[in-house]
Parts: sequence; C-alpha cells; structure tokens
Amino acid sequence: MERAIDAFILYLHNTKKASDNTEMSYRRDLNKFRKYLETQGIASVDQMEEENLQDYVLELERQSLKTATISRNVASIKAFCHYLYQENLIEGDCSANLHAPKVEKKLPGILTVEEVSRLLDAPLGDGPKELRDKAMLELLCATGIRVTELISLKLGDVDPKLNIIVCRDGNKERTVPFDGRVQDALVNYLDKGRNALVQDNSVEELFVNCSGQSMSRQGFWKLMKGYAKKAGIQSDITPHTLRHSFAAHLVENGTDLKSVQEMLGHSDISTTQIYATLNQNKIKEQYAKSPPRG
Repeated sequence: MERAIDAFILYLHNTKKASDNTEMSYRRDLNKFRKYLETQGIASVDQMEEENLQDYVLELERQSLKTATISRNVASIKAFCHYLYQENLIEGDCSANLHAPKVEKKLPGILTVEEVSRLLDAPLGDGPKELRDKAMLELLCATGIRVTELISLKLGDVDPKLNIIVCRDGNKERTVPFDGRVQDALVNYLDKGRNALVQDNSVEELFVNCSGQSMSRQGFWKLMKGYAKKAGIQSDITPHTLRHSFAAHLVENGTDLKSVQEMLGHSDISTTQIYATLNQNKIKEQYAKSPPRG
C-alpha cells in the first residue's frame, strides 16, 4: 500500500500541481489510514472494502478528534480511492458512500479597525528590530497574507516602487498590492534596519531574526503577542487573526468576494464566503441595537 500512496502523492505533485503543504497533509492522513488497515490484516489496496473505511471513521470518532480533523481524513481517503479507481487499481470506488461529519463553521475572531491601528503603532523607535517589526505588521495587516508567506518572502519578491509583493505556495503564486504606509515602513526597514541585522549577505529572506537568520512562525507569533499586549488588546489573537481582520474589513467596506478571494489566495470562494456571513451578523447586531424607526 505504501507504493500506492507514493504514486498518489506523485500524481498530486505532477498532475494536480498541489502545494508542498497539501502533499504532506495527504501523506500524513493516508499513512495513518494504512497503519490502521494493517492492524485489520489488510496489506494492499485491492483488499479494501467499504466497511473498512466506515470502521476507520468510527475509530477516529472514538479518539475524540475534532470534526474538522476527521473531515480532512475522510477527504484524503476519498481522493486516494478515487485515484485508485481511475488508475484501475481497484474494481470500484469503495469510498463512494463515505461521508464526513458535518463541520460546524465557527466565525473567526477579528480585531476592530481601532485595535489594528493601535497594534500598528506599538513598535516604537528607530532600532533595526523596531523597524523590522513595524514593516512586518504593516505588511501583514495591509495585505492579509499568511504568516508563512510573510516570513518566506525573499528580497526579490518585494517591489517598493510598484507597491507589490509576490507570494508563492508550491507551484502557485499571486501578486498582492500594498499601500503607501506599508511602502514607507518597508523602505525604512530596508534602508536602516535589515543590514544591521543580517550578518551573512547570502541570506535572501526579506525579514530575519535578531541573529540575521530566517525568522520562524513561533518567533513572529511571540513578537506579535508582545505588541498586542502593549497595544492593550485584550482578546487572545494569533497571526491568522490579522488575516481574518483584513478580509472582514474589506468585505465590510464593500469589496466584492471575488477580489477578496484573489487577494487571500483562496482556491475556493466558499472559503471566502465566511467573511460575508461575518458582515451580515454584524449588520444584524447593529439593527437589533438601533432598529430603524417607522
């Protein structure tokens, strides 16, 4: 079965042009599924039956895993089985009747415009670290890019004159614009901050840590939480909170969902739809507080 999984991952890479993260996720889910099947005496894909798949989902539920985690595993198995059927490696798609539990979509927490403003004003001073932190927060809040995209940016991915950055995820890339405030922060960092931090000129990353090396997600999260506390933000925010806030504020100001989808890099607009729901809920709350007079 390991060979079948390897072939499927290769198919995702070459044919579907999947990202590295997607391939890793499928491999992790399918290897876990393979190990379960081995405990049931099933060693090859042609031995799989619908009942085995249903039993595996029940086993995941018994482990008290989150609904979203179980749903992701089900999606991985269904994609794998569909591939096997297409390649004539199994006689029928045994996952055809396999269904994932319904995922309760929770509305993401967002910051108010005033809270975002306080967060952006938190890095004070002209030191290399403060200039870097200011540029990172400004860029993240103004573009809605993912933290992994932020810390992976290379010097060549940023054009301060055209006010654009190029984000890459596997074989996919997208161009995201930014405003004059971000431009000022980036120019200040590049002119006065980065050279003081970088000790090795071969480092290509735009943003580096205080040792001049690539910054980690954990490192950025730690500094962001420090600035959130300094800004007096009470809610427990994560780097993704800034992405949610960016999207929600765009929708609230009338930006169409298709444009928001492109800026965020969502492959499916249904993922972006949650921000419209968030906006509708806000309108309902405002209506309840002060309904229009007849």
